[in-house]
Amino acid sequence: MENTALYELHEADIHYSYFAYPDTPLWKESFCKAYSFLYRKVLPQNRLTSDWYSHSSFPSEKRDALAQELAKGNYDVIIGVHAPLAVRLASCRNRLEGVKLFGWIHNSYEALFGKDSLYIGSDLRKHYEWQLEKLDKTIVLCHDDAQKYHFPTDVIYNPLTLVPGTPSNGASKKFLAIGRFSHLHKGFDLLIQAFSLFAKEEQEWTLDIVGEGPEEELYRKIISDCGLEQRIHLHPFTNHIQEYYSQAQVYVLSSRWEGFGLVLVEAMAHGLPVISSHLPTSQEIMGDFGLYFENGNVEQLAEQMIAATQIDWKKKSEEAIEIAKRFDVDSIIKQWKAMIYE
Repeated sequence: MENTALYELHEADIHYSYFAYPDTPLWKESFCKAYSFLYRKVLPQNRLTSDWYSHSSFPSEKRDALAQELAKGNYDVIIGVHAPLAVRLASCRNRLEGVKLFGWIHNSYEALFGKDSLYIGSDLRKHYEWQLEKLDKTIVLCHDDAQKYHFPTDVIYNPLTLVPGTPSNGASKKFLAIGRFSHLHKGFDLLIQAFSLFAKEEQEWTLDIVGEGPEEELYRKIISDCGLEQRIHLHPFTNHIQEYYSQAQVYVLSSRWEGFGLVLVEAMAHGLPVISSHLPTSQEIMGDFGLYFENGNVEQLAEQMIAATQIDWKKKSEEAIEIAKRFDVDSIIKQWKAMIYE
């Protein structure tokens, strides 16, 4: 059983069903793998070969089991969350007549299909788009991504679901960053290196990073190599993340990519100015409010950290809270309801 207490999901009216796919016979699995290789490396990619690939990458045993499990619920709407599950849902289209099927993409277009993608890769971009077209709707998290897809998509921002704590008073001299320690996604390695440059100029500021994951030892090593154990602190995830926002003075988003940087909204809801890598989603969320640096540029990030110590903090804090109000959960719910009942 998954831990549902972290985000207080155990208190919500949500019903959980845990499902396991059946095994595919070995002979069939070998055949499917062979075709999948040919599709990605040899065959011309078109809608027909894409449909065959959807069958080879998701064999009938698994496809039928998923469709049967979903049909049991007599659902009006089914949402495939994230691209791989949305495509799996699309493969069940013919078995779920009368049900609205949505795909909800939770990563940026470039992160999914870019040259250096850790998720899907450019060789499957067309396949994913052809399959997603079979759904009633595909929802993405920012307008920049919507323009990159080669079929119509809808944009709904993620809402601020966290209830903000006490607004920051702007006097702690603490930078804050939050996120999972995996796949170099959040760029915490870059942030630690940038802070080491910043620390040569500013002696009083500290950095809190809240998160967990397989890269924790890497980060601890970088911190140790920089001799910053007393100024950079790693903290585990907590149900009371508001306390970290309230005690910080500036939030830093050092991510190499983001589908939607919800932590930016959470930080601004606590009155925090924000430094962010120059990502399309960050610009959509914050506009000219953010202090931006070139994605991956450690020196620029350090410069913006220095700049953040010299801003009119009170003015920035008031502006931050106003921007966060645009992501009120009630407003976002209305958009989802309009789409569902359309």
